[in-house]
Amino acid sequence: MKFNEFVENLSNYEAGKPIELVVREFGIRKQDVLKLASNENPFGTSEAVRDAIVQNAACAHLYPDDSMYELKGALASKFGVEPQNIIIGAGSDQIIEFALHAKLNSRRAILQAGVTFAMYGIYASHCEAKVYKTSAQEHDLAELLKIYNAHRDEISVIFLCVPNNPLGECLDAEAVYEFAGSVDEDTLLVIDAAYNEFAAFKDERKRLDPKLLIQNFKNVLYLGTFSKVYGLGGMRVGYGIAPRQIINALYKLRPPFNITTLSLAAAIAALKDEAFVQKSLQNNAAQMSRFEDFAREQSLEFIPSYANFITFKLSPPLDSSELCEQLLRRGIIIRNLKSYGLNAVRITIGTQGQNDRVFGTLGEILSGY
Repeated sequence: MKFNEFVENLSNYEAGKPIELVVREFGIRKQDVLKLASNENPFGTSEAVRDAIVQNAACAHLYPDDSMYELKGALASKFGVEPQNIIIGAGSDQIIEFALHAKLNSRRAILQAGVTFAMYGIYASHCEAKVYKTSAQEHDLAELLKIYNAHRDEISVIFLCVPNNPLGECLDAEAVYEFAGSVDEDTLLVIDAAYNEFAAFKDERKRLDPKLLIQNFKNVLYLGTFSKVYGLGGMRVGYGIAPRQIINALYKLRPPFNITTLSLAAAIAALKDEAFVQKSLQNNAAQMSRFEDFAREQSLEFIPSYANFITFKLSPPLDSSELCEQLLRRGIIIRNLKSYGLNAVRITIGTQGQNDRVFGTLGEILSGY
């Protein structure tokens, strides 16, 4: 069977290895596998969320409220915007897909940092659009603006990942606002803030304000998610905040009932449990310092991170594929960044006990080099 040419040339997104695969391949008991590859919340979900899921389980046969009235109202109250400025997606990446289908075609392009979330380029390929990247791996706003000005008639969407996945660096909010002012109103500026709660907790200068963005810029789409600090990765709930013209366009591409009844109940409960969020942020900050200390002790290069993961850049004889394999055989899953063209690994920040295991096991492996 023949498929469109772009499908034949498309690479699969490489997600973190599931626990079940490690159990099957290496015969390790499920309870002994530690997954720190997909930036999930190490505390799981809050008790309030679990209660909401149980209480709504009897309604699993019913479609959710497709208006998502309560969830959008809660988000609107949190950010000081109107419910009409919000769209809900099955993860924020679904909203990225909507946005690119709304703006791109074979004559258009996106612009992004040299190393950033892979789905930007994958979804652009779905539209047969071109992908421009900076030579810098991290966000270099001057280079982004230079490329944009050189291809202004072609570039329809620009992505800023704040903080950046998979590297962890983070632009200051003021720099983001200044950059937004340099972009034409017909160019969609997507600000992916999936990890911004962690960045803002660490440094207030990194905190992005969706209300300020949409009041001052007609072309900005702010993305958030419940997958990280709220611990709902398995429920797949994300949101976009933008001026009404953008939201109205994206809604035309949204399928009905695009999140589940249980996902909707879980997200509403998660927003109300601020204590769980604060616990997660405090743990992340404390344990991040331990990872940085470990890296220094082991002479590993790391990127100072504003997210809930840290990236170690490796130098020969260390190889990221080999290191990940050795950890897998010991029941620890981390993320290999070879698919990004990097000899590097990304490790989700876990609990104190989980990280103790990582430091002990990784230290043992590194002592052999």
